[in-house]
Amino acid sequence: NPVYGSIQKLHTRNTDLITLCEDKVLKVLTNKDALFNADGKANVTSNNMVLGQATPYSGNYGISTNPESFAATPGQLYFADITRGQVLALSREGVRSISDLGMKDYFTDLLRDYADVAIGSYDQKKKEYNINIGKRFTKSQIQPEYTTITYSERAKGWVSLKSFTPEQGLSLNNEYYTFKNGQLYIHHDNTTRNNFYGTQYDSTVTVVFNDMPESVKSFGALNYEGTQARITQFTTANATAYNTSGGSSTVTFNDSEYYNLDAKTGWYVESIVTNKQ
Repeated sequence: NPVYGSIQKLHTRNTDLITLCEDKVLKVLTNKDALFNADGKANVTSNNMVLGQATPYSGNYGISTNPESFAATPGQLYFADITRGQVLALSREGVRSISDLGMKDYFTDLLRDYADVAIGSYDQKKKEYNINIGKRFTKSQIQPEYTTITYSERAKGWVSLKSFTPEQGLSLNNEYYTFKNGQLYIHHDNTTRNNFYGTQYDSTVTVVFNDMPESVKSFGALNYEGTQARITQFTTANATAYNTSGGSSTVTFNDSEYYNLDAKTGWYVESIVTNKQ
């Protein structure tokens, strides 16, 4: 149907041909056809000569003009509809929006203006869908500004912002590969964390929590379990103490601890921000 826009992507799944148009996603029967009786019931017959009936999935979503956002897994198909500001997943149940899972406003703002390219890839080892969205603010801008975001099938939500910006990616034999400047890279293969394409990045964690938003809380401390925390070295401090007779003396302060004799690098909390400052 021409009202669905042009066909941007074809994907074979079992004996069906998934057809992703600009404004709609359809399933086309292959190697079989549906013959309809007078009562409207369909009888499926074997036919490898022609394509069968085209059945649209529910939901007014398509893949826009960004077939590069498509990534296939054994159970899901992922793609982006930039025109409608949505990132979508297609399963047996139909098309559903995964960008609405706690990130609706974020993706609406990210995809609303200047979004030009959306590169999708699937990390089979971590079972994550990585989408790399590039923005061009002017027609003369050669290199887009990229943001890579990760959706986890296990967590059923968006779990991370990634530092790497691949040109394309794919999984093969449970290994995840990406391309950068025409070179092929393998992920999860070294012991250095957050190092991509020869560039070292910093790792940060942003925690969002509020069990009772109607209750204003006072946080005295934040604890966590994990690897080495940052330790600031304690330095002995001297101060002047005055007595009742007007005399003075020098007092040396020491916390009498042993763990902070030397400074150590590690995890630390930089700031805590609430909406009730």
